[in-house]
Amino acid sequence: MPAIARSVSIAFVRSALQRVPELGRAALLQRCGIPAAALADDAARVSASAFGALWLAVAREIDDEFFGLDARRMKPGSFALLCHALAGAATVDQGLRLAVRGFNLFFDDVQASLALQGREARLVLTPAAQPADTQTEAQTKVQTAAEADARRFADETLLIMLHGLLCWLAGARVPVARLEMAHPRPPHADEYRRMFSPQMRFDAPRTLLAFDPRALGQRAAVDAGALKAFLRDAPSSVFMKQVADAHAAFGERVRRRLRRAGSHWPTLDTLAAELRLSPATLRRRLQAEGTSWRRLKDELRHERAALLLGEGRLSVAEVASRLGYEDASAFYRAFRRRMGVGPGAFRRSASAENASP
Repeated sequence: MPAIARSVSIAFVRSALQRVPELGRAALLQRCGIPAAALADDAARVSASAFGALWLAVAREIDDEFFGLDARRMKPGSFALLCHALAGAATVDQGLRLAVRGFNLFFDDVQASLALQGREARLVLTPAAQPADTQTEAQTKVQTAAEADARRFADETLLIMLHGLLCWLAGARVPVARLEMAHPRPPHADEYRRMFSPQMRFDAPRTLLAFDPRALGQRAAVDAGALKAFLRDAPSSVFMKQVADAHAAFGERVRRRLRRAGSHWPTLDTLAAELRLSPATLRRRLQAEGTSWRRLKDELRHERAALLLGEGRLSVAEVASRLGYEDASAFYRAFRRRMGVGPGAFRRSASAENASP
């Protein structure tokens, strides 16, 4: 099971799949390295990187970067376009207000606003008026259960994106003073404590995040390099703002460094020198976080392998070489051990799923 600090509740995975046809869910989860059996386990967790991969996969599957949660689709590429617009902001306040206006153009069912109230800055979400009910009482109960989850997940997702952009603009994680949700307390409410704030209120009149308004007066810490890096790792770069700050744990710093390196990974000695640590100290720090240098490399290798195999442009041998394996047989054994199927079977399954109507 992934370490708590680098993982999210299976509840987010279930909600993310709501608009994906049931017949395609298992193959989609497999491509992201998430066991389909985990959906039945309320205590299950998935790595944040796997959830980020799922976010992208669902967006491609249903042509919507907002999980199909709004009457209007957020077409793939919308978020990147918005980030390019924010990169020109002089201050955090200017950038965040532009983000709010952008999301309000994207969506019909929920609107965001940024307000100053006393010593607080607030990001507030307001739902659109619901249409009159023409269903029978039995139909209404079924619809209400599903739609209530979708409305809550829409608020969760929009808050994650807005807070992630706020942190990106500020150049560091902006602490959340309190969270209010216009929804009943969900079973996974403890996730909010870690992602946002221990100060929480449920069944509130509206959904909002409150934070120190001084963050808005800062100069925006975004340049061309920061924009490129942010978009390269999106949506993980957005989502992980909720669980890691600028003083990230060593495991997260190693992951980011390896992702930036592409196929030319540094050695442990080189990376330790970059972090101004001895190799032995770096190993101990990673061990204290419940991981290791080898485990991190394996995790990222298989994350990359699933993406390359799913694209179908490279042979298994070429994928093995791209990922640094000495031969295809070593890659085959490692992939099968982690995924439960060989890379060829995985690629055929992904290709068949992509080709299905």
